[in-house]
Amino acid sequence: MSLLFSTLLFGTILALFIIWFCSVKLGFLSQDPDHYAHQGTEFDIRERLCGDMICEGVIYGPFGRVNTRFVAHMHAKWKGNIGHMTESFSYDNGDTLERVWDLKVNSNDGLIEATAPDIIGTGRGKQSGSGVRLCYNIKLPKSAGSYVLNTVDWLYLMENGTIIN
Repeated sequence: MSLLFSTLLFGTILALFIIWFCSVKLGFLSQDPDHYAHQGTEFDIRERLCGDMICEGVIYGPFGRVNTRFVAHMHAKWKGNIGHMTESFSYDNGDTLERVWDLKVNSNDGLIEATAPDIIGTGRGKQSGSGVRLCYNIKLPKSAGSYVLNTVDWLYLMENGTIIN
């Protein structure tokens, strides 16, 4: 019985390790902004996220299905490396959300700092080549359960100027 238990325990631990390794090293989370350093058009958020913009998107649930669709009207302005962006979201269930970002870009290395009232702490990111990554913890409103989501936002600049998020 002890040998069987040890074998099952070892097998379970090995399986969990393999799942973890694959998700970290082979999946979405393994992306790094430097992977895009020499690909496509250079993505500088100070130039591309400027003025009035409209964004349409979806939010996926934990099982990969679309939970929510939204349209966001955004406006961003920059003074040197300091930016201010407002977002007005309208969701398919009738909910709305306003967010105001304060952004700072380091010209030397492309590092980004971002704050907003519903962001816990400071979001951190990097722009490199045609890609931008921003990581932050967002506190959802009470109507959405007040959960805190660990968010990784990727933006990709396409050759025609379209930004995919």
